[in-house]
Amino acid sequence: FDGVATTGSARHLAAFLVGADLVKNEITAHSIAVIDLYPETKTIFEIGGQDSKVIILRAGVVVDFAMNTVCAAGTGSFLDQQAARLGISIEEFGTLALKAKHPVRVAGRCTVFAETDMIHKQQIGHSVEDIIGGLCDSLVKNYLNNVCRGKELLSPIVFQGGVAANQGIRKALEKELETDLIIPEHFGLMGALGAAKLAKRTQPYRTQFKGFELSRKSCSTRGFECSECENQCEVVQLLVDQQVVACWGDLCEKYRKSPDSMVG
Repeated sequence: FDGVATTGSARHLAAFLVGADLVKNEITAHSIAVIDLYPETKTIFEIGGQDSKVIILRAGVVVDFAMNTVCAAGTGSFLDQQAARLGISIEEFGTLALKAKHPVRVAGRCTVFAETDMIHKQQIGHSVEDIIGGLCDSLVKNYLNNVCRGKELLSPIVFQGGVAANQGIRKALEKELETDLIIPEHFGLMGALGAAKLAKRTQPYRTQFKGFELSRKSCSTRGFECSECENQCEVVQLLVDQQVVACWGDLCEKYRKSPDSMVG
């Protein structure tokens, strides 16, 4: 192998496990992949399993971005949960949303409120299609009003992340913005593609890749609650020989700082 890079919220943990040569934050990785494929892009929407983000590009350079790592509403995990609760597969979710004839208004600002509202709408007799269609509309408005607040959303716009597979969310975005979105062929892997491109650019070097098997070193974890702000994050640290090599769970990423060799 020529080289290995990691990205994403668990990039430092993954870097240790596989022996990565490069660790890059998600904003950089996603941007590099998009700029390479669609050089004229001005806006990137990325909605994944756990968080969502928007990246503003001008002339192939990142000039602004925003991330939502606190609220899960609209992310892949939330959509999976709601699909299961409605007794449908996530693959059916988007198709059913497109069949909505009279989408109902669903609270989309909070996962708890959204789920409660959906249950209420079901109880009073609204169809599953109309509930899902309304949920997609509400989640898109929430994303645009919160994550994208104050951003100049110019076309061309690329929509990526696992949620880009959801036709209901895609249609709701296009309807709200009154423009077509570009969906990359590998929309769920754009971060990985960007990280790989960056790893290739930084060559030559001797790769640290440990192979496809996980590290056989003895590892342990420990957790604690950070009380330095109102978030009170439950932080988990990965230790090897009593040395902290990775950390996650801290919303502000204060404890996620790593040795110089793993800085992303």
